[in-house]
Amino acid sequence: MLSKKIDRPRILVSLNSTCVLTGQCDCDGGDCACDLSPLAELGSDTSLSLGIFETEFVISPNSQIMNLDDTYSICYGNHKVAVLNESALYLRNTFTNSHKLDEITKENYHINQTDLQTAIQELYQARLIIPKNNSPFNLNEIPETLSAWLHITDRCNLRCDYCYLPHLARDMSIDIGRAAIESIFRSASLNNYRRVKLKYAGGEALLCSALIKELHLYAQSLSKERGIILDGVVLTNGILITPEIIEMLKILNLRLMISLDGLSDFHNIQRTYAGGKGSFQDVERGIKIALANGLVPDISITISGRNAEGLPDLIEWILEHNLPFSLNFYRENELSASYEDLQLEEYRMIQGMLAAFKVIELKLPNRSLLGSLVDRANLASPHKRTCGVGQSYLVFDYQGQIAKCQMQLHKTISSVDAQDPLTVVRQDKTGIQNLSVEEKEGCRTCEWKYWCTGGCSLATFKATGRYDIQSPNCNIYKALYPEALRLEGLRLLKYS
Repeated sequence: MLSKKIDRPRILVSLNSTCVLTGQCDCDGGDCACDLSPLAELGSDTSLSLGIFETEFVISPNSQIMNLDDTYSICYGNHKVAVLNESALYLRNTFTNSHKLDEITKENYHINQTDLQTAIQELYQARLIIPKNNSPFNLNEIPETLSAWLHITDRCNLRCDYCYLPHLARDMSIDIGRAAIESIFRSASLNNYRRVKLKYAGGEALLCSALIKELHLYAQSLSKERGIILDGVVLTNGILITPEIIEMLKILNLRLMISLDGLSDFHNIQRTYAGGKGSFQDVERGIKIALANGLVPDISITISGRNAEGLPDLIEWILEHNLPFSLNFYRENELSASYEDLQLEEYRMIQGMLAAFKVIELKLPNRSLLGSLVDRANLASPHKRTCGVGQSYLVFDYQGQIAKCQMQLHKTISSVDAQDPLTVVRQDKTGIQNLSVEEKEGCRTCEWKYWCTGGCSLATFKATGRYDIQSPNCNIYKALYPEALRLEGLRLLKYS
């Protein structure tokens, strides 16, 4: 029975799970192929019917509890992150053993029945409790969004040390681009996707701004013809942004992702022009032009051993400008392997990230950061694969050849001529294998497995020669996840 001295049950749920639940990626970093396949997908009607009060309910078996402070706790690991006060936590814990809902209401007759039934409803909606013997997860892994990376040019005005491209003077032709878009929509139709997301990338994509315009107008026509929702983003270093470019993007309903790795020298140390000059001032100018002309860009931050120390100052600058952002770890590739100081040294990475989290705590934004705080991990909702590579993701090079991941653009396995290139990608067993977390050694018993999913498969393979094992960054992730959740809990309290 709930104690009379405990306050009204209070349950605050993180609602911003759009990346997982709708396919709209809020953490669309320059190398993002977010997993859009939630395990726990709520139906359109999550209200409790009158008859369901006769159903026995139990705590969702994957849920975990972490103390936030003396009054509130964070519950995670099921469908959404939720903050519970003592009374709500007690109510949730009464379902450790199965109970009918009407039994709970009868036993707690002294509690305001409206408050009690509202709290039970909220526990159910957040999947903190589920019907006994029901699976806590919907194991249908097919998401509703097919994402495609259009590598429209190899050309770039920068020479970033961690880039994986050789920057040859090659652009995608309009004919190849249209054929690529046609093949994307063919696969989307054949595989019953509701949404297509296009990522225009390079090199520097804005070197081909006219091509972006023509291709996206064509994509819009196919979207209307096929009845498939279209989303698009331009990935850029920000240097070529002008008011005219921003107006074009707004008319096309294209989002903008700009790479910014630090303030001043912390950015310049890894993102320079071909002649060695730093690019920070020009990128900052591009961001301010976008803001002044009514388009808020997302900021993609690549964290390496070089710039981790400068992360707190960058985050403070980003929060002051109220910009959405994502934190992405450096990934070694054939062209960057010689730069040893880019490597992710655990202590330096953890300290830099925790210091950045402290800055966020002092200026919590009015938006969820669960999908953007810790590299490829998405803490917004449970999932089984780190990203969509090999499942719901296509990468086109300038010739119309298709790879599974942009980090392996040179390893193509299909082309725009294939009737259904996505099926070819899914069936491939020779390239990168994006395994389920349940197939990864070291992950199966981890409390974070459905949130972390074992990290980037390609990074793991480079470090270990295996895909079926946990990430080499496992210790970094485990040190950061509790703090990331704590930030979300504090944010929920602040804006409740």
